[in-house]
Amino acid sequence: MFNKQEQKVAEELSNSSNIIGKGTIVEGNLETFGNLRIEGKVMGNIKTKSKAAFGSSSQVEGSVLAQNAEVAGHISGTLEVTEVLVLKPTAIIDGDIITNKLIVESGATFNGSCKMGVKSKEIKIGKADGEEKPLLKAQS
Repeated sequence: MFNKQEQKVAEELSNSSNIIGKGTIVEGNLETFGNLRIEGKVMGNIKTKSKAAFGSSSQVEGSVLAQNAEVAGHISGTLEVTEVLVLKPTAIIDGDIITNKLIVESGATFNGSCKMGVKSKEIKIGKADGEEKPLLKAQS
């Protein structure tokens, strides 16, 4: 499926980490192969092939697609997680949740529908020749 060079590049990309600090405001879409931690405000869609962590001060206005996610902040939009989603006590979700597994801690709230046990889908990052080409595929 992948040759050794592609596997090495994909592994290096998925080991990277990105942080949007408290007090930072980002307007636009974020896409990454690596882990992502949000403490500030993002007005746009977020997509990662790894874990997304949203701190208690985070605010997101847009959809989120991640392999795994932990939410302690406020998300306004669809939240789609291919593996495990954890909602911490301070989490507020205003939108639909689509995930394989869900953990809701006491105090977390969400307003929207929830679909669980959904088969994981391929998360595609970046475009080449007008077509998205995945480097990694989420496992079922």
